[in-house]
Amino acid sequence: MSHRKTLLTASIIAGLCCLSGTLNAQDASQTTTANNGVGALTKSQDTTNSATSKTNAKELATITVTGIRASLQASMDTKRNADAIVDAITAEDIGKFPATNVAEALAQVPGVTLDRSIPGTQRVSIDGLDPSLNVSLLDGHPVAQAIWLFGDNPNRGFNYSLLPPEILGQLEIIKSPEARIVEGSLGGTVLMHTVKPLDVASNTLNGSFGVNYNDMVGSQRPNGSVFYSWHNSDKTFGIDVSAQHYEEYTSREGMENYGYSTVASVNAAAVAAGNNAIQNEINAGSIKPGDLIPNELSAANFQQTEKRSSILTNIQYRPNQNFESTLSLMYMRDDLDNVNQSTYPWATNRPAGITSLTEGPNGIITGGSSVGTPCFNTTSCTSNASTFSDNYARGSAVTTKGADWKGTYFGDGWRLSANAGVSSSRNPMTSFIKEIYYGGSFNWNINNGVQYTDPSTANNPNYWADNGWGGNEETILYKARDTYGQLDFSKDFDGFVNEVLVGVRYASHWESQVENAYTGPQQLTLNQIGYGGLTNLSGMSDLGLSDSFVRHVQTSGFNAIKNAVLSTPGFGVSKDANVYFDNTWAVQQENEAAYAQANFGTDTVHGNVGLRFVDTKFTASGYNVPGYCAAADTFNCNFGPGFGWVTSKTSFTNILPALNVAWNITPSLILRGAASETVAYAPYNQMAPYFEANDTVLTATAGNPNLKPYRSANFDASIEWYFNDESMFAASVFYKDVLNYIVNAATYQSRINGSWTIPGYMQANGNAQVAAGLCTSAGVCQYSVTAPVNGGRAKVKGATLSYQQAFGDSGFGMRANYTYSDASTASGGWLPYNSKNSYNIGPYFEKGPYSASVSYNYRDAYLAGGYVAGAPATYVDGFKELDASAGYQFNKNFSVTLNLLNLLNSKYYAYLGSKTQLSEEYVTGRQFMLEAHFKL
Repeated sequence: MSHRKTLLTASIIAGLCCLSGTLNAQDASQTTTANNGVGALTKSQDTTNSATSKTNAKELATITVTGIRASLQASMDTKRNADAIVDAITAEDIGKFPATNVAEALAQVPGVTLDRSIPGTQRVSIDGLDPSLNVSLLDGHPVAQAIWLFGDNPNRGFNYSLLPPEILGQLEIIKSPEARIVEGSLGGTVLMHTVKPLDVASNTLNGSFGVNYNDMVGSQRPNGSVFYSWHNSDKTFGIDVSAQHYEEYTSREGMENYGYSTVASVNAAAVAAGNNAIQNEINAGSIKPGDLIPNELSAANFQQTEKRSSILTNIQYRPNQNFESTLSLMYMRDDLDNVNQSTYPWATNRPAGITSLTEGPNGIITGGSSVGTPCFNTTSCTSNASTFSDNYARGSAVTTKGADWKGTYFGDGWRLSANAGVSSSRNPMTSFIKEIYYGGSFNWNINNGVQYTDPSTANNPNYWADNGWGGNEETILYKARDTYGQLDFSKDFDGFVNEVLVGVRYASHWESQVENAYTGPQQLTLNQIGYGGLTNLSGMSDLGLSDSFVRHVQTSGFNAIKNAVLSTPGFGVSKDANVYFDNTWAVQQENEAAYAQANFGTDTVHGNVGLRFVDTKFTASGYNVPGYCAAADTFNCNFGPGFGWVTSKTSFTNILPALNVAWNITPSLILRGAASETVAYAPYNQMAPYFEANDTVLTATAGNPNLKPYRSANFDASIEWYFNDESMFAASVFYKDVLNYIVNAATYQSRINGSWTIPGYMQANGNAQVAAGLCTSAGVCQYSVTAPVNGGRAKVKGATLSYQQAFGDSGFGMRANYTYSDASTASGGWLPYNSKNSYNIGPYFEKGPYSASVSYNYRDAYLAGGYVAGAPATYVDGFKELDASAGYQFNKNFSVTLNLLNLLNSKYYAYLGSKTQLSEEYVTGRQFMLEAHFKL
């Protein structure tokens, strides 16, 4: 067990003891304001909400804010009245500014950046930290989420793309912790609040319907949402329902490279095959043995059809001013079937066919040629030039359910609340692959891709077929479940300390994966699989890639690939044991927490101080398979002691202090300071004893059950100037001293190749791997294994600037922010997802029935994790995005909006080491959304 008690902790304990002497009980007025779900509702929040409701029609909980200016002011008021360092977004912010999901809306907040590798943003960083190091709560409770992409690396970061923005009334981003708020965040805590029925007029009905269109796909899909709320005349009972259906065609087109090999290793295999072309170039000095050759430049084409449906209901009961109860029910289903084609001429797979290589900057081979002979209508082609086309049909359907109850009793100057709930998420994913082959000659260039020397055969389906391997079907059943219970008590006092809050919480998260691979599909030609004509990929053209990458053969789609695998007589009986053993695991985390917090304040100074005690237990299970079983690749294995399904347990205890102070220097100028200690945890799958490999390119990811929690000491300060009701300027600084930062480290490990015994694998890949010295004839291969390790200390320091102003009665306004974040590990390495510079500029116009806004976002280069098994961590180049929105209000009941997203069709470019070392580059197209909105 790990236990730590620092000087900061001891100081805040002493402060709490001293403050306790100032407590004097008072008679406090009763209130029926709803619990915020993250610890007891504070007295200062009650007072603030009460005052706001009396003086300002923009009360956030009732979402009566209308228009861009009103919503920005409501968000500003939340920030201004908070004890901690907070940013907020109201319902109109989400609806009026360009956004397809909650993540897009969060991009308007200072310090928030997005990763856009996959269409449909899902990874959100706060203050330059990994998305897994944030906590996101819906009405104060966690939401279980299964992964949606086959082979994805799970992370604790909330997948905002699954959450429709229509169900939310407000978002808060808490950047400086309070003791009452749930642990687990180093970056920030995102509180998402839905609308409650007793806070809006009875029989409220609003909604929208529209279409969205992606210019790279050339097709449109419908979307619609509706919200209805009712309560009785006494406002003691109410119910609301929010339902949404959203469809979208998405596309990601570009070029990928699957790692690098040295010239020396490729030359050795070429010489062994009787080819001296590389050796001659080495002797001539035009290339060097240590130069790196891209293994495979691939034309990557990802096409997805998303169909997302959700329904959320709140049932609220408030029989009197002393008691309130809310039951929330949620159901979400997101269908995310996709087809992914990777067509990659593979020079290093057949070194005997390489005729030339060209050296570029930084020791990278940037071009070359391979010569081979294509084969007509056969599944047993032998050629010195190899092109593989991996055609995946992946089924994905994430189903999430949840039920949460909250009850609060308001006594005479005290409050007692209880919360409890459960949510579950599952995704029975499937993946079918047909890998077809072409043996013709090609030239390649790292900047433009590959060009076939004889397009007449390359574009003829009669020259493409399976070649020794008929593919397979893989399934993953991914499950996640969250359960929690929480009890909070608060008491009001007179004097400097005006409230004391205490509470306890239990939370359990369970996550598991079961993976199977079914082998033995029959080998087929492309015509037998189903020929779908030539591609015409506009995204490839936008990137300046070759004609062979823009136009090449393809299957006729999802069903053709799936049916080609399943139509094999007797298919579905033979399963790969190594795939099951290496990729089946389960993890449970249990947190028991208790906190005490004192809120204090005068007319000019207010804040809070507190401690949170957290005891964490991890249980991780997976298979430990002896080498002789892995070599046999069989389920019929007698596991000896220490092998088989093994379980490891670890536990940690942390005491987390938090202090927030706000000083109203003048009514319009506020200075804030905060100090805290926080703890966060590695993604669940990283703690499981699993091993997930890509046997073709010999890369893998693995878990580490011995990971320790992230621990960080944090210091924050800000100054905020509210120079009129709708305008402000704020500057903040932050410093995080992370005492244990988890990083991914790559090592080479000798492992049994799980595909070695699959029929046809030797002909397709194994023989070439043996010839290159990567594997032995028995199938023991050298894998590049990426696994998390305890990385030691890291530091993050930075500053943000935020500006918001409405320019009088002109209708014009501006909001903008800039974030500087300088982060590094103790060894000087980059921290994942940290961009040193990022900014957002958002001018807007709103006058009469017209409204319009523009948003320009930019972030610097950053280090990102691999998205699929064994993919190395890559550096992502600076990314910019331009979005716009326009609207017209016909009357109080009806309006239309047009959102235009990614107008620049910006390139996502990732590299290894230097920018000349390509990893991947993509574009995803421009998206246009036309919607009609109604309110009754």
